[in-house]
Amino acid sequence: MRYEKGRKQASRQKILEVAAERFRAEGIAATGLATIMSDAGMTNGAFYPHFPSKADLVRETVAVTTDPRSMRIRQFIEDGDLVAAIEMFLSPEHRDSPGQGCPLTALLPEIARQPIDTRRVCAANFQNMVSELAAALPPGTKDRQATAMGIYATMIGTVQLARAAAGTELSERILAAGRETARALAGGDCSRGASTQ
Repeated sequence: MRYEKGRKQASRQKILEVAAERFRAEGIAATGLATIMSDAGMTNGAFYPHFPSKADLVRETVAVTTDPRSMRIRQFIEDGDLVAAIEMFLSPEHRDSPGQGCPLTALLPEIARQPIDTRRVCAANFQNMVSELAAALPPGTKDRQATAMGIYATMIGTVQLARAAAGTELSERILAAGRETARALAGGDCSRGASTQ
């Protein structure tokens, strides 16, 4: 039976959405295709008309994954409120919700072992966020790209370490230290009037 193009695209999108959440929550290696397809409400055989392999699915999820938290963080950055972006990224809520959070914080160690095409997509995503951060830094910031790279790397690493220590007082201290360091790199009070709550 042949299905209309729109249905095939909707099925592909559903697989991507399920895979993105599963990969971030449980890891790439620990997530099997059977689980993804079952969660998507499809049979295993329905996978291959959409993706030649799991590696292709991983690359596509890295390329297209967005989440409400990342969109809000980007809005804060666009509005020039880096403090709010830092606070949201380095929040207990983000730490405790890897399945709905930044893909880089959840997947970097595994992405480093993926084929070069996937790593290039990841690097491009990283550089895009660095460019957005750099554009929002206060006037007079020296070497905006390097500063933004330091801020974003600090934020990603902080979340990863805080997750590793989740459930302990150390995890809270890691988040607090990361927020302080990222704010200092960003120039201290880098809000232009938006709330940091």
